Formats: sequence, structure tokens, C-alpha cells
Amino acid sequence: MPWAAAVTRRTGGRRGVDGKMGPVDTSMGKLDVVPALTRADLLAPPVAAALAALDGTLPSDAVGVAEIDPALADTAAFCERYGVSPDASANCVVITGRREGQIRYAACVVLATTRADVNGVARRELDVRKASFAPVDDAVAATGMEYGGITPIGLPGDWRVLVDARAAAVPRVVVGSGVRRSKLALPGSLLGRLPGATVIEGLARPAT
Repeated sequence: MPWAAAVTRRTGGRRGVDGKMGPVDTSMGKLDVVPALTRADLLAPPVAAALAALDGTLPSDAVGVAEIDPALADTAAFCERYGVSPDASANCVVITGRREGQIRYAACVVLATTRADVNGVARRELDVRKASFAPVDDAVAATGMEYGGITPIGLPGDWRVLVDARAAAVPRVVVGSGVRRSKLALPGSLLGRLPGATVIEGLARPAT
């Protein structure tokens, strides 16, 4: 799929005078952020491969990685320990459903302050009768990533990536890296430029 072919909205990001995305911003809470491609050891193999393959197309020098305590990878503990606002932290959840006997998967990227509307907006985008969160073992096996670290970068090529508009509008957002021992930091607008990505208004609702 061509870059941004399915994008419905793009906002945010830091650009230089030439209009290109600027280099990685190392100032995000208490995280020690470095360019992701310089620390492939902190990335799941599919994530490292995707960033390397997209280097020069995706402005991958704007994607950073920070090492964290894997015991603190879950959102609430991570945000408290590393001083990152939940408004700048995004979760990537895998949903699934069936259509004409075939299993379909999609990833929903939503801010930590919200919840994906799985059986409303997301279900309609996946075009299935009923959608649900994918079983953990299935999500881990299909993505090649660790549970609690699944990220929209490096997913299977036939998956949809549904990005809530609020996540795409955040200037800098933290997402998983494919492993629990690190996090990625990138402009929210880049989420809408991933292969298969669609930025959707109302994909998520405020968490209660």
C-alpha cells in the first residue's frame, strides 16, 4: 500500500525549514531516547526490520527508542515511573473478527486516556459481524512481538492499522517497541503514515 494512501487526517510532528520531519526528540519525561535504528537490540525483530526497510521513506530518524524496566511496561506503571503523561502514551490493541469464514485482524492505536470502540467503529472498519480483542497467544504469534509491547510498526502486511485521530494529533507519542523492555517515541502524525493505516475520528472513547 502506498504511503498515506488510506490516511484521513494527519496532524502534529516537528518539521524543519525544508518541510521534512526533524530528528528524534530526546526530551520526553524521564526517558533516555535515542534514534531507534541505533539500538536494534531494543526492538522486536519485525519492528527493527520494518524501520530499516522504511528508512528513507518513513522519516525513521524521527523515531526514537528508550530502554525501560520491563516490569513497568504496562501503561499506568510506565507513565508514573517515567513521567510521561497518559495523554502522550498510546496503546496498540489487536482486534479480530470473521468474515465469510476468514479471520481478520486489525490493530487499534488509541491514547491511554481512551478506549477503542471495538464493537462500534472498529468493527465497521474491519467489516465483520462481531469484533473482539484477539487472544493473547494469537496476537503474540501473529505479530512476533511480546504481549504488552505490541506496536503498529512491523505488523503483518495484510493488517489494517486503525489510528484514533487524537493519537495522531499528539506532537510526540510513546508506543510499544515490540518488546516490554523499551518504548518508541515518535510524532503522532507518523502513525497515520504507516502501511495500512487509517486515521479515524471517534475510534476511541474517553476511558471511564
